[in-house]
Amino acid sequence: MTGPERSLRGAEWFIFIVLLLCYTYFLPRWADWNVNSRMNVALAVVDQGTLAIDAYHQNTGDYAFFEGHYYSDKAPATSFLATLVYAPYKFLGGNALADRVAQRLDTNSSLAKTLDPNGRGLIRDSVRYFAALVVATFFVSAIPSALLGVVLYRLLLLWARQPLDALFVALAYGLATPAFAYANNLYGHQLAAFLLVAAFYCVYAATRSARKNLYLALAGFALGLALITEYPTALIVGGIGLYAMYKWRSPRAIAMMLLGGAPPVVLAATYNLAIFHTPLPVGYLYSTLYADVHHIGFISLTYPKLDTLYELMFGTQRGLFLLSPFLLLALPGFVLFARAKQWRAEFLVCLWAAVSFFLFNGSSAMWQGGFAVGPRYLLPMLPFLAMPIIFVLNWAHTRWLRAAMYVLGTLSLLLVWIETLGGQSFPRYEHNPLLQYSIPEWLRGNIARSFGTLVGLRDVWALLPLAIFIVIVCGVFVWRQRAPARAVLASPAQTSGAPSR
Repeated sequence: MTGPERSLRGAEWFIFIVLLLCYTYFLPRWADWNVNSRMNVALAVVDQGTLAIDAYHQNTGDYAFFEGHYYSDKAPATSFLATLVYAPYKFLGGNALADRVAQRLDTNSSLAKTLDPNGRGLIRDSVRYFAALVVATFFVSAIPSALLGVVLYRLLLLWARQPLDALFVALAYGLATPAFAYANNLYGHQLAAFLLVAAFYCVYAATRSARKNLYLALAGFALGLALITEYPTALIVGGIGLYAMYKWRSPRAIAMMLLGGAPPVVLAATYNLAIFHTPLPVGYLYSTLYADVHHIGFISLTYPKLDTLYELMFGTQRGLFLLSPFLLLALPGFVLFARAKQWRAEFLVCLWAAVSFFLFNGSSAMWQGGFAVGPRYLLPMLPFLAMPIIFVLNWAHTRWLRAAMYVLGTLSLLLVWIETLGGQSFPRYEHNPLLQYSIPEWLRGNIARSFGTLVGLRDVWALLPLAIFIVIVCGVFVWRQRAPARAVLASPAQTSGAPSR
């Protein structure tokens, strides 16, 4: 492996480890309706051999009621993958291990401080459920979210003048946007984002590889799985599909993608047919809560409204650019991206992903996303919004301009982490969640549960182990990056004068 290849692999491992550490250090949210609805399916299939969540529906309000039974009303792919994780977890004795952990946690005052005083406490069934959720979330959401940072870095290297800029944008996307909040929670958004970016990368990589059929089949599978993970991704799936047709203009290549995408779509159609007697995704039509909203227009969709679009971008409640001002760099980034004519097709994919998702969610009566950090429905398109930022860094030659961009990234990281980690649930419907909910929770020392909490650390001190781990990883990365340079300087071929005898 050459020096540049070793440096590339080192940067990819660095991104993956840093993101995975930051994501998994904080535990998934307890008693989250959206999460529980998806996990309930895994429990029902493995523990009871049924798709109905009748035995578990009390822990969520996100369900459909059809022919006397309760079902998750969510797109099914996240639940399918959670089932694949939960089955071996249970078989290998995960529940017994959870029981032993519960006995130890029962005397943990730091953890007890984070529990609802009116709740049931750390009863065995709750700890068993949560332990299974932690494991499922790690494999279904955290690992794909960390891999997303790696794939994004590879794409950014296509356009970056300096590899360090690609590294910065990949880490800023993963840690300084709302993607951070959902990376270790069993929602479908981050999984869908990973699948979309992976498909985009595979379509491009197919043009540079002898294994083009494999790349195209993987792209098709990723697009099909993304579609049944979050239905609105059909917009971006279509854009990437057109991108593939433009790149290849070959019926055989498109057939390979369709062949790869068919299994997940057929699986979801079979799932819906078994429950609702139709292959169509109609779960939300049978939701018992928010039925009035779901029946506005077409499943809450009407037409883009200017006030909703403003709220999605700059509103104090869910405004994306107010929470992560770093993403404002995407606006000039798109202009500079458009000028790079050799990348016109890639520019159009990113532009379509961003614009179509803003307009789609600007048409929804449920654009707030319930308890949320930022506009969570926009998450699948965020990587495509982040990609053009690399062109701004290419353009910024002066030290002051680059410093200003790094400051924007740092400010975004602080805002996102404060809003994400303040309190044990995501912010409610406050007018300004940051000021009215998250910061007051920080001041009270009520910070999201983490592995620091489990070992007995309280308040801000619970973040100390993560800080130590990150410093160590950064130190190792810098040392390994400098090692090739030290080797070159120490090489006799690089020194002048006669060799010593």
